[in-house]
Amino acid sequence: MSSDLAAKAKEAFIDDHFELAVELYSQAILIDPKNSELFSDRSQANIKLKNFTEAVADANKAIELDSSNPKAYLRKGTACFSLEEYQTAKSAFEAGSTFAPDDTRFTDWIKKCDKCIAEENGELPTQSSDVTPVTSNSHQLEKTDATTKDAEEEKNISSQVITTTPPKPKYRHEFYQKPEEVVVTIFAKGIAANCVSINYGEQIISVTIDVPGEDAYIFQPRLFGKIVPARCRYEVLSTKVEIRLAKAEPLQWTSLEYGNNNVVAQRSNVSSGNQRPTYPSSKPTKDWDKLEAQVKKEEKDEKLDGDAALNKFFRDIYKDADDDTRRAMRKSFVESNGTVLSTNWKEVGSKMVEGTPPDGMELKKWEH
Repeated sequence: MSSDLAAKAKEAFIDDHFELAVELYSQAILIDPKNSELFSDRSQANIKLKNFTEAVADANKAIELDSSNPKAYLRKGTACFSLEEYQTAKSAFEAGSTFAPDDTRFTDWIKKCDKCIAEENGELPTQSSDVTPVTSNSHQLEKTDATTKDAEEEKNISSQVITTTPPKPKYRHEFYQKPEEVVVTIFAKGIAANCVSINYGEQIISVTIDVPGEDAYIFQPRLFGKIVPARCRYEVLSTKVEIRLAKAEPLQWTSLEYGNNNVVAQRSNVSSGNQRPTYPSSKPTKDWDKLEAQVKKEEKDEKLDGDAALNKFFRDIYKDADDDTRRAMRKSFVESNGTVLSTNWKEVGSKMVEGTPPDGMELKKWEH
């Protein structure tokens, strides 16, 4: 069944029905979610639709399932190049070339990346790299009409600057910054930690929130400045996902995402005092301090039921308590088998805390 859908998807791709191809590949993936080829093929269809962030996500999944799939690296590199993430694209092409050393598309793409990287850094390339990727008939990865269209599409993408208008995001996001880091907040409430996946590049982040039964949320911006991936981290909270990006340089970011119209960033003055973070925005009248206070209030006033509400109540008490109160809470709770919770250390510190069962119930010792 999966192979039949994949065959129909390839036919749709050849006939330039790319949306249908994506839909058919998606159906095939539901049946065979461990098939690397399906993800790499859907990635190429997304490239045709200029859905580059989705294309990168599909290529990453294909690589995760089969790290020796050269076509997946080609798709990732092509999509990243279109997003102007040239260093990441080059790394993908270099990795793919090790599995297909005779495929000239990889070497041609690497040359194009080197040229763009040199231009970004204000350097002159050592040699001309205006080479259009070409697929040699003797070294095709797949001897099908779909592969021929792949090469044609890669040629079209590499010969023009492509701009896209992203769809309205599922979740709202904001950011603020300090001299050493940028904090990105995605307001996704009630998301389980295992539904969130975040990857970091030198100037890009890839955020995926995949809740079962819902369309996946993908946020993959090219960042205003470079970051240090090894020092980046994130935390999934009850009302949001908070991402902390370590800056490679203490520069003032004038926006979160890179753009041709970005103002040159100024180096931040690092102060030893308690400096309030800055909140750059295209709407300078927005009260960011008020927004931050509102988010904290939402977390504090979050309505919970049953055991969840009780546990939150105890956590709040414990969080704000002094050392003696915390010791009293731990001792009373453990010794009473969870039936007593005291905050008075003078009362429970010098004696064994007996269990007190609820009305109508009897406390019994567990016999091993």
